Amino acid sequence: MSCFRIVVYRQGNRAVMVRNMTWLRRNLPGILLAAAVAGAATGAGRVFPMVGAPIIALFGGAVIGALRRRSVMDTGMFAPGLALIRQRLLGIAIVLLGLGLPVGSVLTVGRQTATVLVGTLIVGAVAALVVGRMLALDRDSATLVAVGTTICGASAIAAATAVIKPDKERVAYALGTIFVFNIVAVLMYPPLGRLLGLSQEAFGLWAGTAINDTSSVLAAGVIFGSAAAHFAVIVKLVRSLMIVPMCLGLHLTRRSSGSAKTPLLQSFPLFVVLFLAASVISGLGIVPRSWTAPLGQLSAWLVAAVLAAIGPSLTWRQLRTAGARPLLFGGTLAVILAVSSLALLTATGWR
Repeated sequence: MSCFRIVVYRQGNRAVMVRNMTWLRRNLPGILLAAAVAGAATGAGRVFPMVGAPIIALFGGAVIGALRRRSVMDTGMFAPGLALIRQRLLGIAIVLLGLGLPVGSVLTVGRQTATVLVGTLIVGAVAALVVGRMLALDRDSATLVAVGTTICGASAIAAATAVIKPDKERVAYALGTIFVFNIVAVLMYPPLGRLLGLSQEAFGLWAGTAINDTSSVLAAGVIFGSAAAHFAVIVKLVRSLMIVPMCLGLHLTRRSSGSAKTPLLQSFPLFVVLFLAASVISGLGIVPRSWTAPLGQLSAWLVAAVLAAIGPSLTWRQLRTAGARPLLFGGTLAVILAVSSLALLTATGWR
């Protein structure tokens, strides 16, 4: 009997090893490709902070997709690993982002800036609904561009993607739209802020509530002044917490329309709960302060890897098919957010 058990154990071990080797052969090429693009994009993002690593990774993936179309298609050698990256890393990256949002700091800055933050989000949500209907956008594209513009750029699009499961082509187009207005914001906000005579904190609040991606918020703040950059990033991180109600709202909307048929507790993304838990853990001081920066960098790298995996689906044919309406939608929302945020901070005495 003992000999039989040993034979069964060895056969089981061999079967596990074979499965592991098969999994590696299938997925490793795509994983390594996404990791390489994310690494290169991270380095390039330090040189070009106004663009940021996530957007550079997206377009790096798009270039590879254009040059090696067969290799990244569903049957290509890179496809399984890229699909795995897209499916598995989104939630991990967002949970790690929560570790950089200590709940105490969030509440303090949230109280100071609540009127501008909440007011801007409400205006953005209403504008997204109205303008999206006027332009007759498909629901997924409108949702992705809206959350990316009003909440947190690439991170919000990644979180929304995990909830509504849109086509990857729509995700890529939404990210491309965000990229365009990131560049415009970094170039336009600092000179406008000086022209309007904004203080360092007022500019930081304006940038943190109206510019969509963290890298662009930081870049615009640095151009305006170090104090503005510091405050802008804190405000932006507080704004990032809106990822939680956003995911809940998207899920409930899908349920009410019949698109989501499973119960809330079964289908609500686990990463949202873990994101909140990570913020609480960070606030309690359980995670050493020396870990905060490396964990933030890891989160940014994971987001870049996900976008590198999405990039190959971004093609000129699909962009032409999507047309100019999503781009017009994103631009309209960006202008509305900029004006409403500026009006609110002026009305509340932040100038």
